[in-house]
Amino acid sequence: MILYLSLTATVLVLSVFVNNQIKSGPGIVLRQQLCSYVLLTGMFLLLAGVSACRLGVGNDYGEYLQIFTDISQGRHVSTEIGFNAVVLLVQYFFGTGEVSARILFAVFACGTVFFFLRAIYDQSKWFWYSLFLFMMQGYFFNSMTQVRYYFVLSIALYSMKFVLQKRWGSFLFWILFASLFHKTVLLVLPVYFAATWAWKKWHALPIAGFCATLLIFPEFYRRLIFLIYPFYENSIFDTGTTSLTNIVKCLGVLVLCLLYYKQAIKGDAANRFYFFLNIGALLLYVCCSFIPVVSRVGYYMNISNLFLIPRVLKKIPDRKQRLFFSAATAAAFVLYFAAFLYKAYGTDIRLLPYTDWIFH
Repeated sequence: MILYLSLTATVLVLSVFVNNQIKSGPGIVLRQQLCSYVLLTGMFLLLAGVSACRLGVGNDYGEYLQIFTDISQGRHVSTEIGFNAVVLLVQYFFGTGEVSARILFAVFACGTVFFFLRAIYDQSKWFWYSLFLFMMQGYFFNSMTQVRYYFVLSIALYSMKFVLQKRWGSFLFWILFASLFHKTVLLVLPVYFAATWAWKKWHALPIAGFCATLLIFPEFYRRLIFLIYPFYENSIFDTGTTSLTNIVKCLGVLVLCLLYYKQAIKGDAANRFYFFLNIGALLLYVCCSFIPVVSRVGYYMNISNLFLIPRVLKKIPDRKQRLFFSAATAAAFVLYFAAFLYKAYGTDIRLLPYTDWIFH
């Protein structure tokens, strides 16, 4: 735990000095930008290094070792073609032993951290606070438990900027690329596009009707899901439960946004996009408990709070209110982080104790 706390503190201190709001012309790098790039590189090396050097950390670490073995022996695996291709490529050059396994974990650790940091640098209006939320919500640490999923989640977060810029070709490219590693990411194609719509009050009626069908006819939707993911049916992931923590989190963000809707949401296209994604996540958690591992599906949407919360806080006109809500929100997420670390010893997570292959 000391390592995780030290890592978090160090990364957050470095992030204070990162200024991602300075823009320069093509081919020109200002001194402050260069300083920010150096700090980002340091954060990348720290985060990626801890993730890449882990040994037996994460509840699916052993499962991935078995997948690597099955792929090398030509057996059937449920992982996607892109992931399998990367595994075979690394095994071609480094063999099928422990060395190649460590390299594979390192490759995905570096890719995941890179896209997360790049997404936050490109899209956040308050870099430190966004990175603070990223660390406090456990996204980095959880990336050591679900390798493929968090790699794809980082790309989905990165791709949000292309949606806001209406660069649909780039958005489609990155999502299709990500789907080669975890096809659940294809969900964001309609969801992110829908979040850009100019929703009206009367739209609440058909949305409510659709949500009602989710509650009344869950078996119908389950059949559709299991046509794509048959191996999830009656598995350990098919629990029929939802995430109360994520519901509370989405509700908290929703209340903050509604309090300052006119100042922060109404006239800002980017904030509306993130706002609607948060609402989508809330509806998903409330109405779709029948979806296996519904939390992972919801993360594609509510991870947008990394950008939404700081942007709303920045738009609060009254200084005292701005300081109060910034501090209160930070305190809430610190408590969330403390609870996360407390549970990290659990056998269903196994993020603690941390061990690495350098000293063990």
